[in-house]
Formats: sequence, structure tokens, C-alpha cells
Amino acid sequence: MNTLKQRLKDRYGYAMTVLRGLVKTDFKMRYQGSFLGVAWSVLKPLMLFAVMYVVFAKFMRMTDGTPTFPVVLLLGISSWQFVTETVGIGLRSIVDRGDLLRKVHFPNYIVVVSASIGSLISLAINYVVVLIFAIFMRVEFTWRVLWLPLNVLELYIIALALALMLSTFYVFYRDVLHIWEVLQQIIFYAMPIIYPLSFITEKHPEYSTIANLELMNPIAQTIQDIRHNFIAPATQPTVWNTFGSWWVKLIPVAITVLLLWFGVYVFRRNSRRFAEVM
Repeated sequence: MNTLKQRLKDRYGYAMTVLRGLVKTDFKMRYQGSFLGVAWSVLKPLMLFAVMYVVFAKFMRMTDGTPTFPVVLLLGISSWQFVTETVGIGLRSIVDRGDLLRKVHFPNYIVVVSASIGSLISLAINYVVVLIFAIFMRVEFTWRVLWLPLNVLELYIIALALALMLSTFYVFYRDVLHIWEVLQQIIFYAMPIIYPLSFITEKHPEYSTIANLELMNPIAQTIQDIRHNFIAPATQPTVWNTFGSWWVKLIPVAITVLLLWFGVYVFRRNSRRFAEVM
């Protein structure tokens, strides 16, 4: 029993040491040579928020008409940027760390996980900024904020699953990066991030069914849940208050679990070939 315990400690203790080292290195390298450094993790979503708010909320009037919409918009943009950053950096992580993987023996998945944790740190910083904005705009928080860690965990699982899957494909096919860049733009505009779902369901009721089906996308479902529980439970529709059938409500969660399983399966099946291919 003690021997097994020691073996597990040696194996996973070493893995955790490598993971901590890679997280620190990745986070430092991310802003190396930058004058503003870590501040860019806050400035990027804020700059994107400013453009989107002026164009879509002010000029095109895509707003739910509530005082909390700017905070809701900022929260959605910050959450989406976490997904794109995790997948974008995770996608290239195996190839970028090819020399290290050939020289040092440790589980390959740690490279992708370390990239995702760096993005998770940036997300935490962004959420602090969102919280400050929310307090400034006198958002009335409810007990639903207790669900927030679970919502963020689901979003992290989705991003990590995509990163594991695409990083594997990228080792063999470099075209994957260009395909993902196109896909992320399509996904972004196909979700209610820069526009509220009510803008479609109220002003274009003929598209209500299609609009509600957007919530079947697990990324959209999770971001809407985060907005609902963190900022605006009265104005943010989710799968839980839009659909009546319980099995329909669980579809995005089931897709999330399936994505994680498939990402881990594809990565583990091909990880032994990474070194020889690169």
C-alpha cells in the first residue's frame, strides 16, 4: 500500500511540478517585451467591448434596453476571449514546445493544460474588472452567483477539450490553425454575445425558434449562464428557463461531456507520435 502510494506521489508530484513551471513560464512569455505587460489581459477585452458597444448597442440599437447591458456585454466578451485564447494558444502548444517534449519526459497533455491555466488566470483578472463595473453600475447581485464557479468550470472544460483536440490535429495538419480562425468568427457571430437574444425573439419573432436553438451551443449556453447568475438573472435567457423538457436542457451539457471525452481520446491516441512527427 505504501509502495503504491509513493509511486503515485512520485508520478503525479513530478507532473504537478512540471505543470507549475510551465504555467509560470507561459504567463511570463505571453507578455514578454510588452510595455504594458499583464495589463493587456484587461485592455484587450475592454477595447473590444468599447468598439462593440458603440457599433452594436449605440448605432445599431442591439440592446436589451436595461442599464446592466454594458456589463453583460463586457462579461460576454471576456468569457468568449477566454475560449479563443485558450484554444488559440493550446492549439499551437505541442508544436511550440516540440523541443522540450523531445528532451524531457513528461505527460504531453501538461503542455496544453498549462496554456489553458494561463488563460484562466487572465479570465480571473477580467472578472475582477467586470465586478468593479457591476458595482459601479449598482448591479443587484443574487444568490445565483454561487453557481458561477460551476459555470466557469464548464466553460473551462469546453475550451480545454477543443484545445486538446485541435492541438493534436495541428501536429499533423498545419491548416487546422487557419480553419479555426475562420470557425471562431462564425461561432462568435452565431452566438448572443454582442447582441442580446431578446433582440431577435422580440423584434423578429419569426426567428424565435432558431434564436433559442443558439442556446444548444454549449459555449453560448455557458456564457448565458454566467451572465444570468453573475449580473442579470431577470433579462438573460438560458436553457434552464427557455425550454420545458429536462432532456432538452441537458443537451449542451451532454455535448460538453462528449467534447471532453473526444478531446482526451484523440489526444491520448496520438500523443506517442508527436515527437516523431515534429
